[in-house]
Amino acid sequence: MTLVAILSGAGISTDSGIPDYRGPQGLWRRDPQAEKLVTYDYYMADPDIRRRSWIMRRESATWNAEPNAAHRAVAELDRRPGVAVRVLTQNVDGLHQLGGMPDRKVLELHGTARTVTCTRCHVRSPMAEALARVAAGEDDPACTKCGGILKSATVMFGERLDPVVLGQAMAVAKACEVFVAVGTTLQVQPAASLAGIAAEHGARLIVVNAEPTPYDELADEVVREPIGTALPALLERLAGEKP
Repeated sequence: MTLVAILSGAGISTDSGIPDYRGPQGLWRRDPQAEKLVTYDYYMADPDIRRRSWIMRRESATWNAEPNAAHRAVAELDRRPGVAVRVLTQNVDGLHQLGGMPDRKVLELHGTARTVTCTRCHVRSPMAEALARVAAGEDDPACTKCGGILKSATVMFGERLDPVVLGQAMAVAKACEVFVAVGTTLQVQPAASLAGIAAEHGARLIVVNAEPTPYDELADEVVREPIGTALPALLERLAGEKP
């Protein structure tokens, strides 16, 4: 059984209509002030930031997005005999699961936008319920259990990654035979370090990204072609290779 790890970033979801953040036309480059909307300290201290954040969530392209060919190719590889796939994703859109990957095989390093969490009592509930309250006129909905501040169950700037999820991802990186980093600039730590960990433990490292990354020199293969066509072709080739 060949273990293939897929580290996916925003670039895998752009064909689904979800813009990236750090690319040449990314949100953080076009509007640096937007970072405040997803920065924990600003969010907790400023009700206006929270109101703007809820508007941003309500208008997110995530809710109308569908999995694209790259997401489906990852799930298809997992169904091949002799191959086991684990997805380590920096994305919060849930498209890998919608594309056919079992939830237990997807580690969401930066959390999920499809759930909200209370910053006080930590109870979780569906994002759809919170957005319905916003649509009904609550511009900064509070937790219905304790009155605490609600936020999306994503890792904001200034927050640490879940140590359990990160530990599981590191274990996958150390154990895999093939590590594919796709649609990620490999600049956001500690997620980016997973590529280096995999290479250090003998994995074949493949980088699929439009722009250069800090890990290209470590890679056994670098692909600059569009992800929507390049990743399905790459994974089909991997599936056909003998262990």
